[in-house]
Amino acid sequence: MIKSTQKVIKVGSSGAVTIPAKAMKRLGVTYGDELSVSFEPVNKLDKDQVELVALTQKLIKRHKAALKNLSQR
Repeated sequence: MIKSTQKVIKVGSSGAVTIPAKAMKRLGVTYGDELSVSFEPVNKLDKDQVELVALTQKLIKRHKAALKNLSQR
């Protein structure tokens, strides 16, 4: 099982959620396979959480090469 947060996008008059390619590969699924899916809304972030996310994004941007290297080990 892989747990992630995805945004709902508009496709025609419907909503859709994408499955990242890496998640599909890890699960061993391909187009046309059936998956069990559950939905629950993500809570809105408070001011401290927004600040933490911004700091984390800056850290990731600053150390992108090193983090990519680590992820491939």
